[in-house]
Parts: sequence; structure tokens; C-alpha cells
Amino acid sequence: MIETLLIIEDEKLLGSELSRHYRQSGWEVVLATNLAEARELLLNRKLDPLLVLSDMNLPDGNALDFMEKIKAKQTYSNTSKEGASMPAGVSGAFAEWLFLTGYGNVPDSVRALRLGAYDFLEKPCDLDRLDLLVASASRSAAIQRRVADQTKDRHRRYTADAYAGHSYQAQGIRQLLAKLNQVPFSALIIGGESGTGKGLAARILHYGGSRAQQPMIEVNCAALPRELLESELFGHEPGAFTGAAGRHRGLLEQADGGTLFMDEIGEMPLDLQAKLLKVIEDHKVRRLGGEKEIQVDVQIVAASNRDLEKMAQEGSFRADLYHRLSVFKLILPPLREAVEDLDELVPLFVAEYNAKAGQHVKDIPANVWEKLKAHHWPGNVRELRNVIERCVLFADGPTFPGQWLQLPGQQTVEALQTDAGIWLPLDGSMALDDMDCFIIKTALERADNNLTAAARALGATRETLRYRVRKYNLKIAD
Repeated sequence: MIETLLIIEDEKLLGSELSRHYRQSGWEVVLATNLAEARELLLNRKLDPLLVLSDMNLPDGNALDFMEKIKAKQTYSNTSKEGASMPAGVSGAFAEWLFLTGYGNVPDSVRALRLGAYDFLEKPCDLDRLDLLVASASRSAAIQRRVADQTKDRHRRYTADAYAGHSYQAQGIRQLLAKLNQVPFSALIIGGESGTGKGLAARILHYGGSRAQQPMIEVNCAALPRELLESELFGHEPGAFTGAAGRHRGLLEQADGGTLFMDEIGEMPLDLQAKLLKVIEDHKVRRLGGEKEIQVDVQIVAASNRDLEKMAQEGSFRADLYHRLSVFKLILPPLREAVEDLDELVPLFVAEYNAKAGQHVKDIPANVWEKLKAHHWPGNVRELRNVIERCVLFADGPTFPGQWLQLPGQQTVEALQTDAGIWLPLDGSMALDDMDCFIIKTALERADNNLTAAARALGATRETLRYRVRKYNLKIAD
């Protein structure tokens, strides 16, 4: 991809020489001889350079003042285009600025770096050194653009509308998420049963808020033993404990400026809860084995499927930490209390797995809807997603295969025989994923691990079978 380099230089000979040199290096070079031309290119013609190489003092003004005004106008313009819901700091044109001057001074260089310039060089500048700076600055600008693009994509993906459903419960959650994205809260608790979408809500709160361009770090407090959780959260210095060979920045440090999502925080040991409370209160963290405290600015989103308020009353969760975290509380409803949301969730998941597996399921029979709405859904949306994934992957055509619902407590046959002659028990002795894996593995073995032949035997497409082969880490010949 050819990137654009804008050169702002009033010395015609130098401007022509730089233009010729960087065109030969693969750049698309645009030359402006004064700030008025540069302003016309950047604001009116919407030139989007990756790098701006500018003289400091030009006939019609100072380039530092110009850079400051251009960045402010571009950010405002892009924010207006994205809409008021776009988080601050996400929009704006990302270009690095390099400055050249014939009579540089310390105040100018300091101001240039403070305003976000990449570097400040005095004329005459060695061309080899300038080439190194141009290459380095262009890499920096490319990384910034990639991060900004990813942030915008996640912002569009994780809006409040991503919490799907038309029940009054879902509508209330969306309204609250939208309000929370407008305020700079320091801590929040997300409650609800397992599988209700607490992770999704946390991502909506981060990528829709003012910290969207900063990191979002996630940790499951129930998945790590106490010693490892302490080291992961707070970090450690070399020699802090046996095996600590090097320095480790903890998750609280890594999330500085952004969000730390602490799932299953109710499983955190009480002594670590005390350390976490101190970090939240003081905005400082001390690594294990460290002597100094490190300043951090972290937004904490805590989640648990347990009743933290009740745990605090019983003494199994620190009451002071609970009250500090519960600046806001967001309780997600179980799916059984909002069964009407299935009308929106089921087609959404069907479309998702159609796209992933190359399927074309679109017709959902009435008896399938009856079974889905009659089920209690103890695993909530996570269970629904898994059921839809299985059915879509096993579908032989555009009709949703109800025989693969396999919902507990609903009438079913005792066994199933596929066209390939595979018998599967449906008495609960074999997990559903194990059935899926067994069918595919057996079909591959009978086809000598040939993906095309196995797909033909199962009546599936190569893309569908390849998706499941990767999912179960099976070996194929092609």
C-alpha cells in the first residue's frame, strides 16, 4: 500500500530534492510551499497523509501553531461525522509530524514534542538520519491508525444495542448501559446468573465509554489460585518469590488509563480483596517484592454470579470493598424471565454460525420454537448459543434441525444412526460435544482423513467440516 507524505517547505530546491528522494523510496509525495496550501490540502481536499515533514518557520506562520490547529479541527470534524456517541479520543486523523528548522532552539523543540510531534531536527539534516526518522515515524503512525481502527470497530460492535432482546428487561439494560457510557464512573458491579452476558456488558461499557482507546484487561478470579492471582493482579519484582526471575507488570498496571474487568470477583480471597481496595482508594499499586508505589488510573468493572451484597453481610466478601465497587450496579436478568428475547436471539446466533461454518440455515419450524420457549435455560444465553451452534453445524439444508436440540427434560429418541452407520447414545451417557467430535473423527477415519470425502459422506460442505475439524483439533489429509 502506497502511503502519502506531505512536505511543507518554502525552499524550492530543498522541497524538490526531498520530494524526488521520497518518491523514489515508494511514497506518494505532496509538496506545499506554505501553510495556506497545506491547510487547503488537509482540511478542504481531505488529504490524509501518514507523515508530515515540515519546515518550522514558513512565510505565513509558525508550523507548530499550524499543527496544533489542524489536529484540533480534524478531531472535531471526525467526531461530528462519527456522531455524538463516539467516545472521546477515538476519532481524529493519525499522522506523525517531523519538523526541520534552520535555527532551532530548546523552547521550540520542547513545545514540538509536547504538542505531539515525532521529532525536531535542525538544518542541514543528514539524509540518512532523516530516512531513519521517516521510517520510524511512519511505523508509529501506522500502529496508531491500526489501534484507532480496531477501537472504532469495537465501538461499533459493542454499542448498547449489542445487548439484544425486545423484552422490557432487555430494553431497561440497554438504556442503563447507554447512560453509563456517558459518565466517567470509577467502579461498577455486574450481577446475574452464569451465562447472562456479563462479559458482553463489560465490553459495551468499555468500548462505548471515554476509555475506549485505552486497554481493556480481563481476568477470571475463579480460574487462578491465590498466589498466581496476586502476582497477576499486582505484578512482582525479580526474586519476590521462588521462580520470579524477572519483573512482571501486573494487570492493574497494564490496564492503566483503561478498564480492568474482574469476572467472578466473589471468589477472590479476603486478603487480596483488602489489597485491591487499597489500590482503588489510593490509585497506587505496589508490586510483590517492590519498594515503590506506582500511580494507576483504572476503571474497575467487577462481575459475579453470586449475591455480593449477601456475601458482604455474611462476612465472606469484604463489606468495604463491596461498597466501594457498587458505585453502580447492573443486574442482568436470566433468559427464562425474558423468553420473548428468543425471537431476536435465535436468528442472531443462527446468522452468526451460518457465517462461521458456511451454512445456510434460515427456516425454523414451529415445533422448534415451541421446544426453545418451553425450556428453562439454566445456562441462559451461553447455553442457547451452544445449542444453536450445534444445530446449525449439523444442518443438512436451510431448515433448522430440531433433532439436534437435545434439550434436557424434553422427549427424544433413545439413539441416532447417521448415514455413515454411526450409533450414538442419547441417554445422557455421552456429552454433546463428544458426539459431534466422534461423528467427525469416525467419518474422517473411514475416508482416510480426506476432508472432501468425509464431507461428502456426512452431507456437509468442506467449509462446515473444516470449521469443526479445527474446533476439535483433528487431523486431515488436505
